[in-house]
Amino acid sequence: MALQQLTDEQTRTWSRAQKDAWWFHNVFRGDMAQLTLRSGLTGFLLGGVLSATGLYIAAKTGISIGVGLTSVILAFALFRSLGAAGIVSDCTILENNCTQSIATAAGYVVTPLTSSLAAYMLVTGTIIPWWQMMVWMVVTSILGVLVAFPMKRRFINEDQLPFPEGRACGVVLDALYTGEAAAGLFKARLLGAVAGVTAVWQALVSDGWMKLLQFRLLRLDRWAGLKQPWVLQERLDSYWYQAGGAVPRILGTDLRVLGLRLTLDAAMLGVGGLMGIAVATSVLLGAFVNFVVLAPLMIQAGDIVARVAPNGGTVPISRAEIVNQWSMWWGVTMMVVGSLVSLAAKPELFTAAFKSVTTRKGAASNKDNSPDLLAGIEVPLWVSYVGVPVFSVLGAWVTHAFFGVPLFLAAVSLPLIFVLTVICTNSMALTSWTPTGSLSKITQFTIGAIDRSNPASNLLPAGMTSEIASNAANLLSDIKPGYMLGGKPRHQAVGHVIGIFAGVLACVPLYFLLFLHPDAHGVRSTGTLLSEQFSMPAALQWKGVAEIIAKGLNGLPVSALVAMAVAALAAVAMEVARIVSKGRFPLSAVSVGLGVVLPPESTLAMWVGALVFWLMSLRHPAPGSRGHRFWVEGCEPICAGLISGAALMGIGNAIVNVLIE
Repeated sequence: MALQQLTDEQTRTWSRAQKDAWWFHNVFRGDMAQLTLRSGLTGFLLGGVLSATGLYIAAKTGISIGVGLTSVILAFALFRSLGAAGIVSDCTILENNCTQSIATAAGYVVTPLTSSLAAYMLVTGTIIPWWQMMVWMVVTSILGVLVAFPMKRRFINEDQLPFPEGRACGVVLDALYTGEAAAGLFKARLLGAVAGVTAVWQALVSDGWMKLLQFRLLRLDRWAGLKQPWVLQERLDSYWYQAGGAVPRILGTDLRVLGLRLTLDAAMLGVGGLMGIAVATSVLLGAFVNFVVLAPLMIQAGDIVARVAPNGGTVPISRAEIVNQWSMWWGVTMMVVGSLVSLAAKPELFTAAFKSVTTRKGAASNKDNSPDLLAGIEVPLWVSYVGVPVFSVLGAWVTHAFFGVPLFLAAVSLPLIFVLTVICTNSMALTSWTPTGSLSKITQFTIGAIDRSNPASNLLPAGMTSEIASNAANLLSDIKPGYMLGGKPRHQAVGHVIGIFAGVLACVPLYFLLFLHPDAHGVRSTGTLLSEQFSMPAALQWKGVAEIIAKGLNGLPVSALVAMAVAALAAVAMEVARIVSKGRFPLSAVSVGLGVVLPPESTLAMWVGALVFWLMSLRHPAPGSRGHRFWVEGCEPICAGLISGAALMGIGNAIVNVLIE
C-alpha cells in the first residue's frame, strides 16, 4: 500500500508538535514486535557476515558497499522460509527493518580498517593491537550515534528530509509485506543462486581450498605426486603464457609488471554492476592513463626503478611499486581535489547544516507547549547531553593513549569533528551521499598544519571525523524507514549499537588473519597489509596526504610534481563540467583517481560488469518483461550474489592458507 506522508505544504506550515501528533496517530504501529531476540540475533549474525564481505571489497577497491537492501531481502526470505516450514512465526515488518538496521551499522563500522587505521600502520610501521582497534572503533562509532540523536528530531520529524537510501529500504519493506512477497522471494532466490555458483567458481580458482581438498582430503600429493594443487586460472591470460605465447610489452615493459592482466574476478563484476557504467568508465580511464601511458614512460625515464630492500636485495618493479613510487601522488591529488571541489559546489549542504543547528522561527517551530506524544518512543535527549561529553573525552583520551596524539590536539579536533558531522549528515539526508572522504581531509590538513611531526596527529582525528560522521549519518538513514513504517526510534538506536559490536567483533580478528598474518617465523609486520590481491586504495590515499603534510613535496621527482599539478587542474575541470552540465558530464575526478591506485585488472572487471548490466537495461527497458525483471530489477541481488559468493570464499581461502602454512 502507499506509505503515508505529509504534503509539502504541511511540512512547511505545521509545527513539530503537529507533525509528531499526525505521525503518532496515523503511522505509529504501537507495540508491534521490533527489536526482539530473533531480530537482534539475526541482525548481529547477518551484520557480521555482510561486514566481512564489505571489508574484503574495501580492501580490494577502497569502496564501501551498502548492505541495507541486501539485508532486507535476506532477512525477509529467511524468516518467510522458516515460517513456511513451521519452525517460527513470520517476522513483522518492523523486525525486518530492525534487522537491516543492525546489519547496515555493522557494515559501515569497519571503514577505518581499510583507511585511517591502515594508513597509520603503513606510515609508522607499527601494528595496532587488536584490542586497541576494537576500543577505538567502538568509542568513536558510539559517539557518532550519540551525536545523531538530537539531529533526528530536526532532520526527520520536523524537516521531513528524504534520506533516499533509507526511504528505498522503507518502500521495499512495505512492498514485501503488502502484496509483493513473491518478488522479494524471487530476488532472494536469485541472490542465493548467483552466490552459490560464484562460490563454486571461486573455490575452483583458489589455491587454499584446493590444497584442503586435494592434499588434505584426497591426498593427491601422495599418490599422484602433485607438488601444487590443480586450480582453474582466475587470470585468463595465464593460459596464453603457459602455452608459450609471446609476452606483450609497452616501451619494453612487460604487461604483467604493469598489472595489465585479464581476470575473471566475480566480485569486481558485481561491484561494477552496482557502481554503474559512468563511474566504471571513469575508473577504467584512470587505470588506462596510468598503467598504459604514464607508467611505461616513467619506467623508461628512470623515475620508477627497482628499489633496494632493507635486507640488501632488490624489490623488482611491480604494479604496487609503480603506485607507491610515483602514481599514488597524482592519483591522490585527483581524488582529494575532485572531492573538495564537488563538496564546495554544494553550498546548500553548508547552509542547510547551519540551519539545522539553529532554531527556526515561524510555523514549523515547536513552542506551543503541547505535550510530547513521543516522549516514551524517542531516545531521551539527556542520553546525548550526558553521553556526548563523556564519549568525547573518552575518544580524545584513547586516541592519545593508543596512538600518541597529543591530548590537546585530540581535544581541539572535537569541535571541528562535530561541525563536519552535521554537514555530512545533512548531505546523507538530501542525497544519500556521505562526503566523509573530503571532510576527513579537512580535518587532516587542519590538524596537520598544527603538528607536522606526528602522522597520527592528523590521521587519527581525521579517522574520528570519518567514523563519527558515517555512524551519525547512517543511523539517521536507518531510522528513516522506521519512521515511515511506524517503528520506535529507541529500538533502532539500540540496534545500531548492536551492529557496531557485530562489525567490530567479526572484522578485527578477520583483519589480522587476512592482512596481518605472521610470517614463517611467527612475526607479524605491516609489510603484509598491501598485496597484489588487496591494494588498500583508501589507505594509500590517507597515507599520501599524511606524507605530504609531514614531508612536503621535497624528494619527489619533477615528473610527479608535474603530474600532480596537471591532475589538480584536470580534477577541477571535470568537476566544473559535471556542475555546469548538471551531472550529464560522464567523468568523475574521484573515480579517475581511484582507477590509478586500483589494480588495472580489477578496473577492467568492474567495467565489464557495469557494461553488461547497462547493455541489458537498454535491451530490456519495458517494466514487467522477463528480461527487465531479471537484469534491471534483479541487478542488485545479482551483484550482491557475485560479491558475497566471491568474498566469502575468498576470505575462507585466505584463512585456509594461513592455517595450512
